[in-house]
Amino acid sequence: MQMDDGLNEVGDSSLADETYRSLLADILSARLAGGSVVQQRRLATKHAVSRSPMRHALGRLEGEGLLVRNEKGVLSVRVISLKDYLDSLTMRMLLEPTAAALASPHVSRLELDSLTRMLDEIEADPEPDPEVVWAFDDALHNYIASESRNPFMATTIGEMRRYTTIFERQLPVVRAKPGVREHRAILLALAANDAEAARRAMTDHLEVVRQGVLANY
Repeated sequence: MQMDDGLNEVGDSSLADETYRSLLADILSARLAGGSVVQQRRLATKHAVSRSPMRHALGRLEGEGLLVRNEKGVLSVRVISLKDYLDSLTMRMLLEPTAAALASPHVSRLELDSLTRMLDEIEADPEPDPEVVWAFDDALHNYIASESRNPFMATTIGEMRRYTTIFERQLPVVRAKPGVREHRAILLALAANDAEAARRAMTDHLEVVRQGVLANY
């Protein structure tokens, strides 16, 4: 029997994880925008889950800083300010070029081919689906972080990318095909197993991102 005051069954834990991933996707995509009040009962109904997995999912997101409480205890989606964004991007600029350099000896040709095909399709489409663009961005950056073989670095990059992604996806103006040239340079450097070229390409990419956001903010 499912207990509502805890997750004692494997199925309950799995459902809580699934609910967490679904809510996280909503926050990252701005479907749950910054400042939105979080109503547990309404979200539980929407996602067709009981209060227990929803409560655990919300608690996890609050622990990660993506949900916050005001002085009255009302839970809402964290608003990512420009300073939050720039601080997070600064951390990425410190870590991701090194991650790219560390990943370069370990990259898989199969994985690089898959990423290259994704980028080719984006470049060939005059109006690519923004969700496809974001999926590629996630796939490339997450792969590089993972292949750095430094779990502390990968975790921090993942956390910082959440904040920058939320901020960027809520901008009213974005480039039609963000990052194609810079992403191509990163892929070519990785394919050549050139650590310093990968470091430079990632640095250039993140600086272009920073300048683009500041120009459109």
